[in-house]
Amino acid sequence: MELQDVKLAVVGLGYVGLPLAVEFGKQRNVLGFDVNVRRITELRAGMDRTLEVTAAELAQARHLEFSRDPAQLAQANVFIVTVPTPIDEYKQPDLSPLERASETIGKVLKRGDIVIYESTVYPGATEEVCVPVLERVSGLRFNEDFYAGYSPERINPGDKNHRVATIRKVTSGSTPEVAELVDAIYRQIITAGTHKAASIKVAEAAKVIENTQRDVNIALINELALIFNKLGIDTQDVLEAAGTKWNFLPFRPGLVGGHCIGVDPYYLTHKAQSIGYHPEIILAGRRLNDSMGGYVVSQLVKTMTKRRIQVQGSNVLVMGLTFKENCPDLRNTRIVDIVRELGEYDVRVDVYDPWVDPAEAMHEYGIEPIHSPQPGAYDGIVLAVAHHQFVEMGVAAIRALGKPEHVLYDLKYVLASADSDLRL
Repeated sequence: MELQDVKLAVVGLGYVGLPLAVEFGKQRNVLGFDVNVRRITELRAGMDRTLEVTAAELAQARHLEFSRDPAQLAQANVFIVTVPTPIDEYKQPDLSPLERASETIGKVLKRGDIVIYESTVYPGATEEVCVPVLERVSGLRFNEDFYAGYSPERINPGDKNHRVATIRKVTSGSTPEVAELVDAIYRQIITAGTHKAASIKVAEAAKVIENTQRDVNIALINELALIFNKLGIDTQDVLEAAGTKWNFLPFRPGLVGGHCIGVDPYYLTHKAQSIGYHPEIILAGRRLNDSMGGYVVSQLVKTMTKRRIQVQGSNVLVMGLTFKENCPDLRNTRIVDIVRELGEYDVRVDVYDPWVDPAEAMHEYGIEPIHSPQPGAYDGIVLAVAHHQFVEMGVAAIRALGKPEHVLYDLKYVLASADSDLRL
């Protein structure tokens, strides 16, 4: 297959797939496929509820067509799979979305076709899990009748500076020739350039360690915050002082959620354990980061108790529910840990987040966000996400939401040290 012969389909139009399809759709014919009827309807109307792509950008993708009809995938000969790869309740990889997408493609797979995966997986998953599904459903043979590639996504939700085209792309293919074609396909839209990995497994491993490295570093800073809090030292002051050294890494403490940092390490540890190695540092970091919600609530409750604020039956406002600021992404948000832990103390919790879809919050977590907080109503306020709306409010407006005696916990260093009662 030559580059000019490529007929492209992007399977999965979420935070990763849609921006990719839009970039390709500015230059070539692309079929954007998703099983979600509502998603396809909204995209056809020029609306992206993830807010990753504007209506103007959708309009610029003149060669992009949307469909939920699997039969239309038959027109493509190169498929890019961008479906979610979450973890289950036991923190094990859930590859079922990837397997279903592979089955869908397998039904229309033809000789000479290429299937490129972008979803985060453990090293070996493409060839050990996805390819057998493609073979079974299509009846074709891998690397004889069809081929595969892997090019890990590097989307950062809510980031308007680092976009698909401006982030360097790792590419790979199941044969040298396919690897070159996969790289050439992405070079059409990636202005930051590409890096052709030595193999699919190398590309898979590179992706999964990117976020594992960040997770471990954040875990270290979280542990330091626990130590400094016991010593009565402000963590932010320490980090700012240490940050004057040129090679000090600027990580900050906090809750670690989202679709990448809080999930990807479990893919690597799963694979490591399957080959008989028990990861020590990675799992220790995960345990520490997953415990931070409980630590936040314990600090809040202790401080309320010291101030003789009745905890049981109190009203606490949690400002923010998304896993990061200025985006509507609720995937694996650890703010829910705070909400649930407060519930264990019989605290009445109001969650306020102007970015979230209330129906999605209810569906995913059973949380019904309030439309607006009531001034003077709260015994405790947890500033959990640094949305620009909260930053612009300032300390006076945030404090006005509390009762005359209340505790304000600033998780994201939105306020000056003297303006909050607690910080990580």
